[in-house]
Amino acid sequence: MLEKSVDRDALAQCLANELQVARFRDYCPNGLQVEGRREIKRLISGVTACQLLLDEAVRLEADAVLVHHGYFWRGEDMRVIGQKFKRLKTLIENGISLFAYHLPLDSHPTMGNNAQLAQLLGLQMQGRFGEDDIAWIGSAVSSDMRTVADLAAVIERELGRAPTIIGDVTQELGKVAWCTGAAHSMLGSAIDAGANVFLSGEISEPTVHLARESGAVYMACGHHATERYGVQALGSFVAEQFGIEHQFVDIANPV
Repeated sequence: MLEKSVDRDALAQCLANELQVARFRDYCPNGLQVEGRREIKRLISGVTACQLLLDEAVRLEADAVLVHHGYFWRGEDMRVIGQKFKRLKTLIENGISLFAYHLPLDSHPTMGNNAQLAQLLGLQMQGRFGEDDIAWIGSAVSSDMRTVADLAAVIERELGRAPTIIGDVTQELGKVAWCTGAAHSMLGSAIDAGANVFLSGEISEPTVHLARESGAVYMACGHHATERYGVQALGSFVAEQFGIEHQFVDIANPV
C-alpha cells in the first residue's frame, strides 16, 4: 500500500486559507517558516518549536513540524547564533519543514485554542472582543457549573493543574471570558465586555491589583496548558484532509 503524502507548498496554502492568515496583524510570520523537503508523509505537532520537540521529530523521522509558537518574533535578535542556530540547523540538516500559526490558531472558530479550550471546559462562546476579536466571552454550558469554584475544579481536572486564582471563588459564575496564552493584559477589556471571570494562561503583577479592585476573578491556567489543544486539532485536520500520519508530542512545560 502506497503511503499518502501532501506537497509542502499545497499544505501551506491550505492552512493559510483555513486559518485566514492574511487578516491578522501578528508578532511573527504565520505559515511555512523553515522550508524542508517537498513531500510530507509524517507530521509532528507540538505547542512550541523547542529543541526537545525538534529532536523528537528527528527521532520519529518526521517530514514537517506544526506548532503554535514558532520563530522570528518581532523585536528578537535577528542573528542566527546560539540556540537559534542549533534549532534551525536541526530542521535544515534533516529536511524538516516548520509550520507555525500564532494568532490565527488562537482565533479559529472550531480548531482554535479558544474554541478547543471552551469545548474542554464546557464553555459556550456568545461573543468576541479585543484586537482581531481574539478573546471570547460566554457562559457555562451546564447548569451544574454555578460558581467560580465549580469552574476552577473543572480546569484543574481537565488541564491537570490548579489555576492561580485572584478573587472570590464563591461568587456566582456569570459571564466568563477567556483567551489562551499570555492574555492577562486583557482583563480590563474582559470586564468592559461584561465578564465577571476571565481566564488565560499567565498572570502579571498589575493583573492581581485590577482583579482585586474590580471584584472580577482572574484565573491563570498555564500558557502551555491552555494552548495544547488547538495545534492537536489542526494536526488532525491535516491528517484527515490529506491522509498523512500525524502525531502530537507534548513537551511538558510548567508555565
